[in-house]
Amino acid sequence: MNLRKLIFTNNACFKAGRTIIPKGIMVHSTGANNPNLKRYVGPDDGLLGKKQYNNHWNQDKPGGRQVCVHAFIGKLANGTVATYQTLPWNHRGWHCGSGSKGSGNDSYISFELCEDGLTDASYFNKVYKEAVELCVYLCKQYGLTEKDIIGHYEG
Repeated sequence: MNLRKLIFTNNACFKAGRTIIPKGIMVHSTGANNPNLKRYVGPDDGLLGKKQYNNHWNQDKPGGRQVCVHAFIGKLANGTVATYQTLPWNHRGWHCGSGSKGSGNDSYISFELCEDGLTDASYFNKVYKEAVELCVYLCKQYGLTEKDIIGHYEG
């Protein structure tokens, strides 16, 4: 796993300072044809690459929305795949709403997979491997099992 850390200290979610006891992992997908971490993670740390627009999530309310996840998996400027931790793992994220099961924000660590055009099998395999390794790492850290890993649609 290529795990790096760039905590979103400017995001209102981080500033709220709420913590959780992680009871699971929720996997998200950006749903956008942009595999580059620099789209969501910033500012550039020398590995992400320069951005044309200042639309990363390390700002108070990105795009006017209250959103924040614990990590992103995608491409660095040199094309390699990495994971960027963007919130402390025990910090309450803003990644899903509330439903009949309550809010996954209250108990799930969340990460986003930066999608591409869904045509590059090599990229998919690298992102999948990175996601599996991140889940194994988090399961070991928090005593979780594969049954504690869900998709956003299940939360």
